[in-house]
Amino acid sequence: MLHFFRSSLPAQLLLLLLLLLALRLPLLALLGLPVTAGELGALLVGERVHGGALPYRDLYDGTAPLAVYFFAGLDAVGARPVFLYRALALGLVLAQALRLNFVLARADVFPDRGYLVALGYLLFSSVSTDLDALSPLLLGHTFIVFGSSALLPTSREGYDNRRLFRAGFLIGLAGLCYLPLVLFAGVGLLAVIIFAANAFRSFLLLLCGLLFPYAVAATCFLYLGALPGFVQFHLAPGWQGFGAGAADGLPLAVQLRLLALPAAVLLLAVVRGLGTPLGPVFQAKFRQLMVGWLLVALAVLAAGRGTAPGALVLLLPPLAYFGLFLWQASRPAWAPEVLFLVLVGAVVALRYRPLVPGLAAALRLPAESTFAPRPDPALAGLRGQRLLVLGPDRRAYLTNYSATPYLDWPLALADFDYLDQYAAVVRIGRQVGADAPAYVLDQSHLLPQLQHLLPGVFGLYRPAGPAGLYRRGAPGK
Repeated sequence: MLHFFRSSLPAQLLLLLLLLLALRLPLLALLGLPVTAGELGALLVGERVHGGALPYRDLYDGTAPLAVYFFAGLDAVGARPVFLYRALALGLVLAQALRLNFVLARADVFPDRGYLVALGYLLFSSVSTDLDALSPLLLGHTFIVFGSSALLPTSREGYDNRRLFRAGFLIGLAGLCYLPLVLFAGVGLLAVIIFAANAFRSFLLLLCGLLFPYAVAATCFLYLGALPGFVQFHLAPGWQGFGAGAADGLPLAVQLRLLALPAAVLLLAVVRGLGTPLGPVFQAKFRQLMVGWLLVALAVLAAGRGTAPGALVLLLPPLAYFGLFLWQASRPAWAPEVLFLVLVGAVVALRYRPLVPGLAAALRLPAESTFAPRPDPALAGLRGQRLLVLGPDRRAYLTNYSATPYLDWPLALADFDYLDQYAAVVRIGRQVGADAPAYVLDQSHLLPQLQHLLPGVFGLYRPAGPAGLYRRGAPGK
């Protein structure tokens, strides 16, 4: 199989696409993939922004601005377009694999051409269904991969300065999708040190490109009155803990077990790659750059606490590059082929473990779908209603709609944790009273206090059956 993918012909590209579909689609057809917590958050944000809400002013949510408007654009195509999310996730992974393959082949960073880079990229992207779902990290990582070509000099003499600005600009756009991705500016700095003659001036160009998208975004939010919220909900939480979106991902123990196979192969490939002599000086320098890429990817992974949705995608570029050293000719000649087939079997076993009786339990690795939010049986009769959830459990939004800016409960606590302060009570009254929801689901037992503080807004809500659910009614009812 490896020998077949060493050439660059349309037949190889077609087989690559068929292999990707064969690895991914059967599981989705047999078991399906419920809406993940990350996708639910994206759907809610997209609905609200498509409905006219302004991020960071009319929404308590920390999703990065470019991802917010991307989700709003998808919502304009159709209401809660989950199928479109899945199709785009598949398309983005395929586009990243082919782009990285093209960049490495055009730069002659390895003697072998063909589609081996894309083959390794797509194989290990199928280890988990985590990359079957669209996420801000997956969206932003696409800009990183497409910007990688601009980090390489156009000639052996140096850079075209416009390319450095473009590289920084694309890293800035990636940060506007998922903030920790701005750490890839470190890869740009390393590329400048390795390849550029005037490193300081070149890095300033890269830095200007990085800051330009944020300058435009901050200016727009300033004129729209949302700059304080942009800093409070997006920038400040990201820089304090870099955990944006981590709560919507898989538990850390499960994520680490899923990453064990790619990490083990990556470690073996790095050891093999660092011990392999390379011919041209450029190839050796590029290997240094990819070591830096791997370190930055691990830093971004740690910044998301290892649980951010789509975290696996960070390991794929260095894994695809260093994997080339595993697939190169060796003695015996059949060893790389056997190793690759073993890895294909391991990936298939991990992905399809829910279909093999006892395998998930033996691996202590439950299916990713078990961590997806499920509708609350107690609220089975509540569908299609406008709702305010006072608490962190957003399952009620699976079959209902958000009616207030308070989407992300940890961020909403900036108001609800300070009910003894006049400013916080006024903000709650303004945000909720402008268009009062039909129902309130009180998970935090705050409604009695809110009814006392804001009787004109919350005084009309009465118990509606299930514990914690209140319905807005006419006075006296």
